[in-house]
Amino acid sequence: MKRLIQNIILLVLASMLVAGILWARSRKADELCRRVKVEIVNSDSTQFVTEQGVMGELAQSGIKVVGKPMWQINAARIEEVLGKSEYLENVECVKARDGQLLIRASQLVPVMRVFDGDGVSYYVNAAGKRMNASAFYHSDVPVVQGHFTQRFPPTRLLPLVSYVEHDSLLRTLVTMYTVRDSNNVFLVPSIYGHVVNMGPVEDIENKFEKLKLFYREVMPAKGWETYDTISVKWSHQVVATRRKKAVKEVMTYDPEDDEVIPDLETMGVDENNATLAVEPKKTKKK
Repeated sequence: MKRLIQNIILLVLASMLVAGILWARSRKADELCRRVKVEIVNSDSTQFVTEQGVMGELAQSGIKVVGKPMWQINAARIEEVLGKSEYLENVECVKARDGQLLIRASQLVPVMRVFDGDGVSYYVNAAGKRMNASAFYHSDVPVVQGHFTQRFPPTRLLPLVSYVEHDSLLRTLVTMYTVRDSNNVFLVPSIYGHVVNMGPVEDIENKFEKLKLFYREVMPAKGWETYDTISVKWSHQVVATRRKKAVKEVMTYDPEDDEVIPDLETMGVDENNATLAVEPKKTKKK
């Protein structure tokens, strides 16, 4: 008899548990989205993405969530739509409790600013995603100038820019990049009076080793204004172009003025001058 009573009690409790689950599911199915909380996870320094901007992106795509049953909200679709925004890198959408929809978004983090030959300016992140430049936002990132094509887009410079930015010495040395074509990528150093022709964006580490060696052993002896172009594009040698013209007046780049972008001509570079080929000494690896 005692065992029968225990079984009846367990059966009643199980029935109550199932009923509670069904009631909770029914209530959750009827639960409406009461608010959307937008969290910008990387807004510590400069914030150019706002909650209003994120909601505006959703509205332009015809997505309305407030007042809509939670079960009808497609979180994956929201992530897909916002992920296409030029201002955002990563987006996560989560259905929270009490009818709240949480959107966590990361602003695009530019690694370089591009000025192309058509006067268009935009930022590029490490993944190659573009964001149009605006007077309302400025990021202190390396400047890249040149004429780019589909076969040679500015993203081809990302390995070079990344290598420089991760080397404290090179990061101080290089002020901007200018591209003549895929085989002639120039660095504009902070040491005024010459440019460095890196050639194509390949074998980067070896080229910088040659350049550092040239700076250390040749330039102090020959003089820092002796050459207008230092080329490290060829294997096993550095070719320096002797200067025939006086160094022109220093032209600085002001990020607030998009019209004043130095180019090779304003730097007094003359590639038709005589060249001096310098063979770097081979250093023993430790």
